[in-house]
Amino acid sequence: MKFVDEAYIDISAGDGGNGCVSFRHEKYKEFGGPNGGDGGRGGHVFAVADPNLNTLVDYRFSRRHEAKRGQHGMGSDMFGAMGDDVTLKMPVGTILSDAETGEVLYELLKPGEVIMIAKGGDGGFGNMRFKSAINRAPRQKTPGWLGEKKSLKLELKVLADVGLLGMPNAGKSTLIAAISNARPKIADYPFTTLHPNLGVVRVAPEQSFVVADVPGLIEGASEGAGLGHQFLRHLQRTRLLLHIVDIAPFDDAVDPVKQAKAIVAELKKYDPALYNKPRWLVLNKLDMVPTAERAERVKDFVKRFKYKGPVFEISALTREGCEPLVKLIYQHIKAQQVQEQAPVYIDPRFADAAPE
Repeated sequence: MKFVDEAYIDISAGDGGNGCVSFRHEKYKEFGGPNGGDGGRGGHVFAVADPNLNTLVDYRFSRRHEAKRGQHGMGSDMFGAMGDDVTLKMPVGTILSDAETGEVLYELLKPGEVIMIAKGGDGGFGNMRFKSAINRAPRQKTPGWLGEKKSLKLELKVLADVGLLGMPNAGKSTLIAAISNARPKIADYPFTTLHPNLGVVRVAPEQSFVVADVPGLIEGASEGAGLGHQFLRHLQRTRLLLHIVDIAPFDDAVDPVKQAKAIVAELKKYDPALYNKPRWLVLNKLDMVPTAERAERVKDFVKRFKYKGPVFEISALTREGCEPLVKLIYQHIKAQQVQEQAPVYIDPRFADAAPE
């Protein structure tokens, strides 16, 4: 299936049905009175977060979505039927914004979450609504209200706890395959990954986290070079970034330090908030380095890279060093979750003024 993380749609809720002007006509009932019913409500348009979906491809080829209008009111006190609602299934993590202004209107963040994105018009009143002691035979009615119409931009940001960052062929796909249930395409050429991959990492029973692998970045990505810039938005909701570096490139002319600095620079240009996220350095492909040279090569890299955060030495291919890394990642994520859920302290002196 083609991965699509951006689409445009036009939605239209149903118009309300018109009210009816009618009078009761029966034998021996000379003054039957008004009995025109109200029109039915137009159908709403809903968006629901479906955890079984991971792409917006359905909306690339199906742009217009309309709910049914309400039925008109009828005589004999009969109200019009409501128009059928329309429910649009979207992946968890979808952002719906106004296509013209760019204003964010809705976000689907929880599986099963349902949001009304266009309200159907109310039905008009029939003449039975206008009956009174001084108006025994009203001929007034009102038309149905119009349903909402919107042009929306759909943008998918995958929900993951950890994001993998690095140059093409740094071993990101090999790592996500080694530690999770994801099975991305792996090959010995750059840009093997063409769209984001999600994998669930099981640390222990009832202990897991989600990791996202996006296409590799190259220098100039923030200006549109390569593929990775199109998918950097998928890292904006992560709690931790792993900067994967190929410590043993095939070409001796390639400097891993220069490549790593280029990635950090592109990240800062694209989004300062993303740049400021917690970021760990993961030196990969140690199996390609002779055992006697590993310590010196790692020390030289960290010194020239001027990095002061956590450094991990792994081989995604042989899974050396992967298990300790996974455990530390889970501990970090769990600590962040606890911190996010921590209750806010309120001074007892101002407890009465605190919001509900």
